[in-house]
Amino acid sequence: MEEQRDTFPRLLAHHAAVRPGHPATREKDLGIWQTWTWSQVADEVRALACGLAAEGFRRGMHLAIIGDNRPRLYWSMVAAQALGGIPVPMYQDAPAADFVFVLNDAEIAYAVVEDQEQVDKMLEAMPQVPTLKHVCYDDPRGMRNYEGVTSFAHLQEKGREFDRANPGWYEAEVAKGRPTDVSVMLYTSGTTGKPKGVCLTHDAFIAAARGGCSFDRLTANDSILSYLPMAWVGDHLFSIAQWLEAGFTINCPESGDTVMTDLREIGPTYYFAPPRVFENLLTQVMIRMEDAGAIKRWLFRRFMDVARRCGAEILDGKPVGGGDRLLYALGNLLVYGPLRNVLGMSRIRVAYTAGAAIGPDLFRFYRSIGINLKQLYGQTETCAYVCLQPDGDVKLDSVGLPAPGVEIRIGEGGEVLVRGRMLLKEYYKRPDATAESIDADGYFHTGDAGFLDDAGHLKIIDRAKDVGKLGTGAMFAPNYIENKLKFFPHIKEAVAFGHGRDMVCAFVNIDAGSVGNWAERRGLAYSGYTDLAQKSEVYQLIRECVEKVNAELATEGDLAASQVHRFLILHKELDPDDDELTRTRKVRRGFVAEKYAVLIDALYGGKAVQHIETLVRFEDGRTNMVAADLKIDDAKTFPAAHGKAA
Repeated sequence: MEEQRDTFPRLLAHHAAVRPGHPATREKDLGIWQTWTWSQVADEVRALACGLAAEGFRRGMHLAIIGDNRPRLYWSMVAAQALGGIPVPMYQDAPAADFVFVLNDAEIAYAVVEDQEQVDKMLEAMPQVPTLKHVCYDDPRGMRNYEGVTSFAHLQEKGREFDRANPGWYEAEVAKGRPTDVSVMLYTSGTTGKPKGVCLTHDAFIAAARGGCSFDRLTANDSILSYLPMAWVGDHLFSIAQWLEAGFTINCPESGDTVMTDLREIGPTYYFAPPRVFENLLTQVMIRMEDAGAIKRWLFRRFMDVARRCGAEILDGKPVGGGDRLLYALGNLLVYGPLRNVLGMSRIRVAYTAGAAIGPDLFRFYRSIGINLKQLYGQTETCAYVCLQPDGDVKLDSVGLPAPGVEIRIGEGGEVLVRGRMLLKEYYKRPDATAESIDADGYFHTGDAGFLDDAGHLKIIDRAKDVGKLGTGAMFAPNYIENKLKFFPHIKEAVAFGHGRDMVCAFVNIDAGSVGNWAERRGLAYSGYTDLAQKSEVYQLIRECVEKVNAELATEGDLAASQVHRFLILHKELDPDDDELTRTRKVRRGFVAEKYAVLIDALYGGKAVQHIETLVRFEDGRTNMVAADLKIDDAKTFPAAHGKAA
């Protein structure tokens, strides 16, 4: 019955009852895929929940969960929820110092972590986190001489003893749960300040999961690869909420390094990746094709021309001429099919991207080779559920239509406002922030600027706070420019400046793999990233990319004034460990502008070279100074709606 499926623990019990032998979770360990059925997962969660209870975990407490995507960590979330507790997943690549704020803010007493590395971080943080008393680890390797921490196996053994001694207790705890209870606390990325704990209820996430599963017809027969950070709202939507709603199978890779291999082995039917992953995959394809033989390169170019011409239309079921259909079928046999197989996307029925804007050319590439890639739009505060793109109505420049059950309106200054069951309950211990984000009519203020087109599709321009004006009065949307630059495989990151200025300038991070391969094929020697980034040949390569973007901007009306006049290639990659990016790899624009103010002054001051010294921090806490004389280059700009250089 519906009322028995209104919390995640009750959804788990439902699947264990109706599909006990169906695979719920898989994990690759030592090269072999291990499988747990729904009934087995229910037993594992029960033992873990009872083990936590035996250790003193009670309703309303918070459980930190830290590590790569591991079955037991996902089960830990449901175990905490079964007891009326709240899981707080955290980014596994953060150093111990970064954990301290969240551990204290969430008043964490219990933590379930993956392995020795994460245990070491917890022990390092513990003196600064007085509430943290209980640490449980999954992977026992290297843990023999540790004291004061508990193995996952021991916790479950203790739980089974507790369960035998207290028959019916677990069921009673699950029955106490309410849809309005907070089911998870996810921390924002902290782009503009300290992260905030976003409290989301069972009802909110189940509404989002139910709407998404219905929209894309997801069933228990689907399969996904769970490899993105568990602390990120997108992974929680797919790997917890939709998993427990639809009853499909989640697959955990052996490690971050084996994701592509594991993707090919699993062949998921449902896939999600942020734009950066799709960009990296395309970069790898292009690198491989440049190294391929002449015949393969010719076939690739020839049939990609066909795909660009009609592939997306064929995918959408639109009319295409017989000749092109025949050529596309041949291309599917010779190029597109093998390419999808290499990418691990042969069986994909639905693929999504979100988290940042994806370049229309990149979007079209995947759809043109037969991958049903679509965009979704949402925030941590909305369970990553605001807009979805329906099959057959995918627009490259929109994020789709309002998802089922979601209302959208455009507020003052073009800000996107949303309302629905999927909204956060509150920011933890931040009533001020909660009141600021949800207005009197119940609309959440997303902070994004956008508009609804005539067909009802939402188009996002930029973060509302980032949209500014040039000194000339023309609109300046930095994220829009940056995404155009990042479409090129040679550019990994870009930061554009121009608000209040008479022209736009930019920082660029090169993609070390793509540019390194390009340099090696030309016999260009280099000693490392900093040396490669400052080569005159590399500047010429990047200048060509910048000027192509400028030519496109020249045809885009109000944005023609946003062409990049000057740029430099940074001497180091922007890094979360240096606070330049969030853990979800979004640029902390204000921090970067302040940290590299001397470079911005040099760009606008007409300098040709600027010396810079930067302290970099490694994940293990070590630091090092990187110094360089950075070149500053000029790029050609184009008159509005014309193709000749100004």
